[in-house]
Amino acid sequence: MQEILSSVAAEIRIDLAERSYPIVIGSGLLGDSGIYQDIPTAATALVVSNTTVAPLYAAQLTQALQQRYDKVLLVTLPDGEAHKDWPTLQLIFDVLLENGCDRKTVLFALGGGVVGDMTGFAAASYMRGVPFVQVPTTLLAQVDSSVGGKTAINHPLGKNMIGAFYQPLKVICDLDVLATLPSRELSAGLAEIVKYGPIADMEFLSWIESNLESLLAREPRAMAHAIQRSCEIKAWVVSQDERESGLRAILNFGHTFGHAIESGLGYGEWLHGEGVGCGMVMAAHLSERLGLVDKLFTERLTHLVQRCGLPVRGPVLSSSDNAGRYLELMRVDKKSEAGEIRFVVIDGPGKAAVRSAPDAMVRSVIDLCCA
Repeated sequence: MQEILSSVAAEIRIDLAERSYPIVIGSGLLGDSGIYQDIPTAATALVVSNTTVAPLYAAQLTQALQQRYDKVLLVTLPDGEAHKDWPTLQLIFDVLLENGCDRKTVLFALGGGVVGDMTGFAAASYMRGVPFVQVPTTLLAQVDSSVGGKTAINHPLGKNMIGAFYQPLKVICDLDVLATLPSRELSAGLAEIVKYGPIADMEFLSWIESNLESLLAREPRAMAHAIQRSCEIKAWVVSQDERESGLRAILNFGHTFGHAIESGLGYGEWLHGEGVGCGMVMAAHLSERLGLVDKLFTERLTHLVQRCGLPVRGPVLSSSDNAGRYLELMRVDKKSEAGEIRFVVIDGPGKAAVRSAPDAMVRSVIDLCCA
């Protein structure tokens, strides 16, 4: 058997009492059986992947898991946000039931945010809860969606509105898999990295600005630092507010506008990170109108988002009343209360807050920021 050389660059712990778990970041981790030694054994493991990732990495993960599980199954889902739905979720349940999988069966999510969300939701639901492990293969998933236990599928009327909070046993971030990531997906992941600066750490934002070319070139040391710092910030927030009753909502900076774009265009037209990038620009303009940041801050963030290769102008979702369509979609948001839209805004650089804003003000932002 070929020797696999792995290197752990960092390990971060999500502190949730009996649900605590590590995030391991490094190179050569995917096929290293030693990385999985602390995960419970069972008769069966199920690897959940998609048509893009499975041909690249499923065999490597399966080989590593075969040293700990009698049977390793694979289910390959169609790729893309458009398939984050009930029919695709059923494909996972079909394999579990057809193979008589019990509640000790461990699920492994090998893919990006869609695979991670759906695998986690399936694990939370099957037999009322079976263990699962996140093995994220996109930058966005490594710095955001794989961490914190949010699992969900989409509904035509709202993104991520059907799901559960369900924590993984472990998150394994192998830097090597980012080498095959398309440039557009890399940019989408950078949006979620940039997000952490305005809401929590302006020094990190400055570091991103200074090291963006290295990140775009996928320089391993820069990538490792960006992923580690992003996970540290998210771990700190999630450890204090697991179920988004308060503080955790700040992690949705840019997401209210972004989710409206994704839903309004049809899931998959824009990548999630593209919606978030543009949404952060729109949220910065709203923060400026609320008197919380100055114009220089908005321009600085807009320039950085643009440098990441992300859109900074929103699409037109309705030819008759574009702002009205955005508002309609944003009212179907998990932060909304009694029909009132709640936005994550920047309450001064490095600090976020959840606020409402008059519809007229939001309309003015949409009119300004949409093509």
